[in-house]
Amino acid sequence: MRIRVSAAVVTGALAVSALAVPAAQAAPAAEAIKLTNIKVNGGKDVVVGTTAQKVFTITFTASHSANIEPDASIVVTRNGGGIMLPNEFGGNTCKETSATTSNCKATFPVDPYYDLENADATTWRTEVSLNSTDYESSYDSHNIKSWRLQRLSKLTVNAAPEPIKKGKTLTVTGALTRANWDTEKYAGYTSQPVKLQYQKRGSTAWSTVKTVKSDGRGNLKTTVKATADGSFRYSFAGTSTTPAVNSGADYVDVR
Repeated sequence: MRIRVSAAVVTGALAVSALAVPAAQAAPAAEAIKLTNIKVNGGKDVVVGTTAQKVFTITFTASHSANIEPDASIVVTRNGGGIMLPNEFGGNTCKETSATTSNCKATFPVDPYYDLENADATTWRTEVSLNSTDYESSYDSHNIKSWRLQRLSKLTVNAAPEPIKKGKTLTVTGALTRANWDTEKYAGYTSQPVKLQYQKRGSTAWSTVKTVKSDGRGNLKTTVKATADGSFRYSFAGTSTTPAVNSGADYVDVR
């Protein structure tokens, strides 16, 4: 009896252990979708003038063991509520390149007349939503890549008089303008620092002579002494809303 009782006690302890509720275990996390090689407009700022339509693309590679659904949502937005949608004709798709990866691409046509105002020249975000083919994983992001939309800039130069005697004074004029999407014209970019540069005849290097600030209409004007045959140009470094630009070269014959 004692043996049975002892056995019963042991058996009871095992039974209690067996009936104990196991600790809750979290379900395994879904495999994450990975995005790589993200590019907007090939890695360059998107620059738009006043009339011509600009078409740019957003591309990236998406990876998952079950691969990616072909239909992805790719849009671009800016602060203040601006939004652009991609071209609906095959411009927003992911295509398999292997058993686990897909190349995704969205194409955006931008018409300055219909689509843009000056406030749109700012930093934009790239929003993406996509799913794995087994629908076990999804990817949603309000910004996989930031990029800039800019107003096309233009720059001119003219050095006079030509030809000129050595040691005499040259007057170098020009104008810095940029696209105005509100008026669909080019307007002077005012109070901007612009470098006057010189390239001596036979050289390929440009050297900065001085920095000139554009006036209230975007015009540029300064004077220099004529020293030797060579070319002058203006060079603008750009801003967050306006791309860098160089004028053409104006060759001066110094006699």
